[in-house]
Amino acid sequence: MVVKHFQVIGRKQPTENEPTPQLYRMQIFAPNEVTARSRFWYFLHQYKKMKKTTGEILSVNQIFEKKSLKVKNFYISLRYNSRSGTHNMYKEYRDTTLCGAVEQMYAEMAGRHRARKESIQIIKTGTVGAKELRRPINIQFVVSRLRTTLWVYT
Repeated sequence: MVVKHFQVIGRKQPTENEPTPQLYRMQIFAPNEVTARSRFWYFLHQYKKMKKTTGEILSVNQIFEKKSLKVKNFYISLRYNSRSGTHNMYKEYRDTTLCGAVEQMYAEMAGRHRARKESIQIIKTGTVGAKELRRPINIQFVVSRLRTTLWVYT
């Protein structure tokens, strides 16, 4: 499954009482623009009690990575629903793009926690410096002058 990064901006429809309603902007990871719009209304209805029938979407833009050839450390704060309740979690991944890190997160959550993609809510994402890494699986790659053996078979 290919995950794309979208920015969706929407608001309540203007009325006579409120001619310029407040804008709401969300960054959403979805496979296509239609799913990104749907997830926008899903989250906005949870947080602001606004439905699709009373609002409008002003723009949907896909966000692309600027430097996608360099490996970076990404963190993802998320919330997911399991069979026993709702859990918050912090994860770190090494990848060249944020979308790649999100794909790794979806695969790991499905394998380790049996969490479906629909039950995972990404709260915050970003890059982490080498000094701020928490997980040992990522700290092992921070060592300066990391070398690997080049095996030559003859």
